Amino acid sequence: MIRIALDDPARPDVHQLLSEHLADMFATSPAESVHALDHSALSHESITFWTAREDGVLLGCGALKKISSGHAEIKSMRTTTSARGRGVATLMLEHIVAEAARLGYGRLSLETGTEDYFAPARRLYARHGFTECPPFADYTLDPNSVFMELTVSPK
Repeated sequence: MIRIALDDPARPDVHQLLSEHLADMFATSPAESVHALDHSALSHESITFWTAREDGVLLGCGALKKISSGHAEIKSMRTTTSARGRGVATLMLEHIVAEAARLGYGRLSLETGTEDYFAPARRLYARHGFTECPPFADYTLDPNSVFMELTVSPK
């Protein structure tokens, strides 16, 4: 059974997954278009960080960053190579959206890439109701970025 729980981004297996994530981002996008956070940035008090595990084995991670009282951003959605195709990203996304609603956020945003590498992520977000939007928070227009948002009904 896959379990999603709060976790520490500095935990060794998580740190490794986040390092792989950053390496892939820099290999795929120009440096100025990489907005992924490292484990220390994900430890900031404005960010809630979760992992998905099965029998203690790390399958993926995701985070929620507070932008304002009614607006949050999804950060660091990543699934391990061995767990891809098992629905881990869907479970994590559903968990983050539910937590955003529980925490009272009315708007949930994200940034992802335009390259083919990011097509599965864009499809996942679109299947869950996210639509393209203009840049938000401190982001600016970037030909390598797609911005998406979802209206959330606070619980």
